[in-house]
Amino acid sequence: MPKPRTSYICSECGAESPQWFGKCPSCNTYNSLEEQLITQSATLPSRGTWPGGARSNGKSVNHAEPKPRLSLKFSQISDRQEARWSSGYEEFNRVLGGGVVPGSLVLIGGDPGIGKSTLLLQVANQLSEERRILYVSGEESGQQVKLRASRLGVGENFDSEIEESEQTDLVESSELAEVQEPKLYVLAETDLEEILKELESLKPNLAVIDSIQTVFLPTLTSAPGSVAQVRECTAALMKVAKRDDITMLIVGHVTKEGAIAGPRVLEHLVDTVLYFEGDRFASHRLLRSVKNRFGATNEIGIFEMADRGLREVANPSELFLGNRDEAAPGTAIVVACEGTRPLVVELQALVSPTSYSSPRRSTTGVDYNRLLQILAVLEKRVGIPLSKLDAYVASAGGLNVEEPAVDLGIAIAVVASFRDRIVDPRTVLIGEVGLGGQVRSVSQMELRLKEAAKLGFQRAIVPKGQKFADYGLEIVPVSKVIDAIVAAIPAQPRFGGDEFSDYEEDEELEE
Repeated sequence: MPKPRTSYICSECGAESPQWFGKCPSCNTYNSLEEQLITQSATLPSRGTWPGGARSNGKSVNHAEPKPRLSLKFSQISDRQEARWSSGYEEFNRVLGGGVVPGSLVLIGGDPGIGKSTLLLQVANQLSEERRILYVSGEESGQQVKLRASRLGVGENFDSEIEESEQTDLVESSELAEVQEPKLYVLAETDLEEILKELESLKPNLAVIDSIQTVFLPTLTSAPGSVAQVRECTAALMKVAKRDDITMLIVGHVTKEGAIAGPRVLEHLVDTVLYFEGDRFASHRLLRSVKNRFGATNEIGIFEMADRGLREVANPSELFLGNRDEAAPGTAIVVACEGTRPLVVELQALVSPTSYSSPRRSTTGVDYNRLLQILAVLEKRVGIPLSKLDAYVASAGGLNVEEPAVDLGIAIAVVASFRDRIVDPRTVLIGEVGLGGQVRSVSQMELRLKEAAKLGFQRAIVPKGQKFADYGLEIVPVSKVIDAIVAAIPAQPRFGGDEFSDYEEDEELEE
């Protein structure tokens, strides 16, 4: 038997090194190399011992006609399309690209306590009414899973149907037999070999692995959650999923930086990678797709955490819109797109004199570097002195809106706060701000305008040069930021001022 050797494997990228370094030579991550004992397997046969591998004078000895052994042409592959399953939650179906794909591997990551196990238990309960579901828990016992399920109302429909059937005197035994318990099976196990045996015996349609960092392969000497264990366990589950057509929903832990713990190859092995996000001070949760072989990436589903678990949000734009009845200076409405979903979001800005030698800039839900770029454009191209003022920009509801289409909304909100003016709450702003002060076009304009019209907005300030259908909106095309400021902030008295305020600043700006 070959002698085992010691190797150092990076926990971030999975690169292998013969000695320890303070920084990984592959991904340049500090303090990420971990020592592992590797047992050498039997050596592969040499090339000359393979069938047809012998060579003489650089030419193959076998003169037989070349033919495929296992490979197929596209015309020989069946074009049968598997019907997707409905998970019972439209938001979950949207993120997956239209439903659950049979035989796919879905990796779900998120912060501790965000609701990953809650979401998957609710999805498993919905699917168990028609299909066999196996819920593998490596972090909780069976009693603990049942306690959490009872809080979420899992299995209540079955219990209520049994009670109604027992209370009916005229019920027949055949009708009582038709009341079937949902086919949801729970396995509290961390040994991968036992999990694979259960998958082979039960043959479920869908299996939930909670979580991959707790599962271990006994043949490996490394601890559960290590790079080798996570990689090998995921590869074994992928092989079973593709062979037996079992859908796998795998929960993954995240690091303190927010990335899924384990080697990067873990995200390459699976078909779909989802992140469950949310603010611990807010009730809503965002399920975001960052990789999807069967649908659009960057798609989001929005849920709300309630006392009975997660529930879908019917109209997400209402979460991210402030009170439009009470106008306030420094606010602007934008339409952001997450995947194929348009979201109407309120941006809030506050500009005030600084008390320090260098002004402070702060963002919540908005890219910090884009704010600095927009402030520089406003000072250089528009002439607004912001270099000695503090600037704070936030999105209502805590949604991260980092796409360039919200640049125009940020610029208008900052100018409105600087001048204590109110932007018409029935106006939406869409456009990217260039370094030259121009307003550039963005993608998916049709979707954005439809969403704004559906929510009752009356006017849209958009980049110039595009033609749109009639959605019941007044379209105001602009080519420069200065034109957008004049259109969005008309002449009006200052907020909180008297009605006899002059309009000299507005006249100068228009000139």
